[in-house]
Amino acid sequence: MDKDYKSRTQKKNEDRALQRLGEQLVALPFSQLETMELPEELLTAIEFARKIKSHGARRRQIQYIGTLMRHIDPQPIKTALEKL
Repeated sequence: MDKDYKSRTQKKNEDRALQRLGEQLVALPFSQLETMELPEELLTAIEFARKIKSHGARRRQIQYIGTLMRHIDPQPIKTALEKL
């Protein structure tokens, strides 16, 4: 079997973990986000998520943040959150 193979469930679990990480980022003050050196597109998405009041729209924005985080290494973000 291929080493890079991931089951559908494993992919979903990884995506949900990134979304939970994104929720934590949305809850942080902007000054702490700036110290993490996040990509500009991700910072913009996080700021937009803070302004959304509708539950469904906010959930979709969190999913979008999770999608953006697939393209970056989440480990530095996790360690920065643990330090806080």
